[in-house]
Amino acid sequence: MNQESQKPSSDALKVIAFDIFGTVVDWHGGISAEVAQVLPEVDADAFAMAWRAGYQPAMRGVMERLAAGEGGFTLIDELHLAILEDVLREFKIDRLDKVQKRDLNRAWHRLPAWPDAVEGLTRLKRKFTICTLSNGNIGLLTEMAKRAGLPWDCVLSAEVFKAYKPDPRTYLGVAGVFDLSPGEVMLAAAHHDDLEAARSCGLQTGYIERPLEFGAKRPKDVSSRESNTLHAHDINALADLLGCGEQR
Repeated sequence: MNQESQKPSSDALKVIAFDIFGTVVDWHGGISAEVAQVLPEVDADAFAMAWRAGYQPAMRGVMERLAAGEGGFTLIDELHLAILEDVLREFKIDRLDKVQKRDLNRAWHRLPAWPDAVEGLTRLKRKFTICTLSNGNIGLLTEMAKRAGLPWDCVLSAEVFKAYKPDPRTYLGVAGVFDLSPGEVMLAAAHHDDLEAARSCGLQTGYIERPLEFGAKRPKDVSSRESNTLHAHDINALADLLGCGEQR
């Protein structure tokens, strides 16, 4: 669904929905650290990158199956586990049993928040409703929030809408949950493709710079491409731009 994208307006804004992996939590640092502990014989950085690289193809496969009327929606926990099996074979690791694999897979539940995340979200929460909008499943996102102290008002997931981002059902679904127009919702994310899809559905957008999303060896270009998107170097800066009071 294409709607005219809107210039960000804090006056109209009611809800801010956050992408999670890379935007709010450091997936690369968290996964690399756990892989290094469990599999000290491998290059943890390369392993983390390979695990993440399987994410988009796996989701596309699920959506293609659903479009063909075959099978049901698959949780990201299940996709992560299937990708892990492939990556273990790629790295020639065969010493983990089923329990060890499932525990390593839950590293995605234990990802650390970026240093600015908790304070920035807490400030935004004073003025707006804040929620997740992630392809991660509800159990994963809830456990992550509990461990990292992320103060969500609501946990929304692809699991709720039975579609992964960038399907329009996810972005418009947030507006539907809160009985709002799309223009009263903002997506905050560190990924231009996610933001572009949200804007095409009429949402406001906020770009969060995460130059180290892929680790120190692979710094990202964090320039913003769109004039109708708020550009903030972190979540605290987004709170500043939206008039959420001073940091404490």
